[in-house]
Amino acid sequence: MKWFLSLIILVLTPVVATAQVWTAKLDKDLQFYQTTDFGVVLAGTEKSLYAIDGSSGETLWRRKDITVDENDVAPIPGTDLILLSLEKSNKSRIEAVDLLSGSSIWRSEKLAGAIMQTAVDFQRNLLAVVLVKDSRNRARNDYKQRPILHILELGSGRELWNYQIGQVEMMPTNWPEDKGKEVSYCLDNYYPPVFLDGRLFTFYEGVTSFESMSGKERLREKYKVNEEGLALTEAQPIFTSDRIFVSGRGHVRAISRDDGNTVWEAKDLGLTPEMILLDDVLVVRTGGQFTRLENGETAQRGPYGVSAVDARTGKVLWRYKSADKGITNLVIADKNTIAAADNDEIFYLDLSIGKRVWRLRHKIDGAAYAVLNESSQIVIGGRSEIAAFNLSGNEAWRVQRNPPGRGWLRTVTAIAARAASLYFRFGGTTTTVFSGLRIANTAMRFSSSGLSLRSSVSNLQALATSASRGYGTARFSNFGIASKAGGSNSRNLRGISRNRVSDLEDRLMDRLDPAKQLERLSRYLWHRERLATLRGNWMYFYTELKTLDGNGLAGVNINNGRVDREVRINTLDERFISDEILGVIYSASGNKLLSYSMR
Repeated sequence: MKWFLSLIILVLTPVVATAQVWTAKLDKDLQFYQTTDFGVVLAGTEKSLYAIDGSSGETLWRRKDITVDENDVAPIPGTDLILLSLEKSNKSRIEAVDLLSGSSIWRSEKLAGAIMQTAVDFQRNLLAVVLVKDSRNRARNDYKQRPILHILELGSGRELWNYQIGQVEMMPTNWPEDKGKEVSYCLDNYYPPVFLDGRLFTFYEGVTSFESMSGKERLREKYKVNEEGLALTEAQPIFTSDRIFVSGRGHVRAISRDDGNTVWEAKDLGLTPEMILLDDVLVVRTGGQFTRLENGETAQRGPYGVSAVDARTGKVLWRYKSADKGITNLVIADKNTIAAADNDEIFYLDLSIGKRVWRLRHKIDGAAYAVLNESSQIVIGGRSEIAAFNLSGNEAWRVQRNPPGRGWLRTVTAIAARAASLYFRFGGTTTTVFSGLRIANTAMRFSSSGLSLRSSVSNLQALATSASRGYGTARFSNFGIASKAGGSNSRNLRGISRNRVSDLEDRLMDRLDPAKQLERLSRYLWHRERLATLRGNWMYFYTELKTLDGNGLAGVNINNGRVDREVRINTLDERFISDEILGVIYSASGNKLLSYSMR
């Protein structure tokens, strides 16, 4: 009986982490750090780039005497490679590096610039890379550059063709208090390129497609993307077998994939940051919260509501215009119902006619996002509060975790954005597929943007809306040392140059015997396979912890409302990241990277 009571106490007691799992001391203060699919953390200082084992804190390898920022390092989706943009002695190059060993797989002296976005076509062995030169300036809303799209052979780095994109407005990666300080810029305010059926689609100046092997332009529908000064005011493109559905500046368009002509256009709907295609009905959210490029603050833009458009003809079937002063992302509650919330109420709409089924005051200050949990409850959240509601309209649970004191608004805002971005990255927006209901794919599983790694978007709604539906993917190809662990998706490495690099040090794999090396590689591959099926369950709030003396992260389980994770971190770095597979949170302090247990 004693062991049974002990088990009950263990289950009901929140998991509390009071000590670091490990501390890694680097050669200078950390400039950035990011996780990868393999449980390896990439960390950059003023002098070096490190690859650190997330479970032990050991250095896998270090590239010394290089200066890189976050835009100079980018994982290639679906592979064990990372891209590095390097400058040394007035020379620039792009290099594909084995994440696990640090070896150079290929390098190109012809390419230069910060790495903005990538896309992969495994069937044709292609890699699309969008590069931008001169990507640093003070944070403002009118910084424009001309990105260049390069199409490379994935295994060798040989360039097949390139295309200069027109001048586009870029987005700061952060907004420092010192207005004159230089920051890096990114293209997180645009959706990345997509390979599909032998063609490459881009979305910077409308929608353009190319023959993926030759670069021959096949489709070009030019229209203005994003409202000036705001990020992600248009929806993620949706692909069907014969059409592409896009939005921009209040218009929704259906474009033929065969000839590039506009099949129909629905005008004057308002800003349309979200579209969901359900069978032959395109459900569109209008209005919402958007990030100001000038200062990172959130701007509300209407009109607010939901519309349904016949996907075959473009006819507007119904409009719901009663959302008040804001609206969250849309959630498919069941095959007949769609839900959202405005500043005051949560409401459910009948999909067939747009009639409101019921509404309920949610009483959440600054409601920003909506998700569907495992109990089919609609969860509405903001910066410091989260609540769940049953389909019957009753409140199921509510949790409020306030900031630790006055003067924390900027920090708490940044931490809330980071926590939300981590949640949505780990499957938070995976859409439930209901019987008899077809939900169209956005086709972006092998495309990557910095938005999935950092939270340059400061408002939670944008993170919820733009998060990739189904982050993980089972398709994977090894190009580096991971191929030694076997597997049907390993690539044939014969003929691929793996260069030893003069500035490469601390290679852990060189110090391990073959058996230990295989064991370590298998663990990294296991981590990646688990990630493909992972769904995040916790939303974190920075607050004064009730069970501990100090501040930290409180993890609210979105399925039951329990605060069953507490991590005491009195001086939390707002850039913190998490690894749900390993169950840890990483935070930086000066030249130290620290790991805290979440279990």
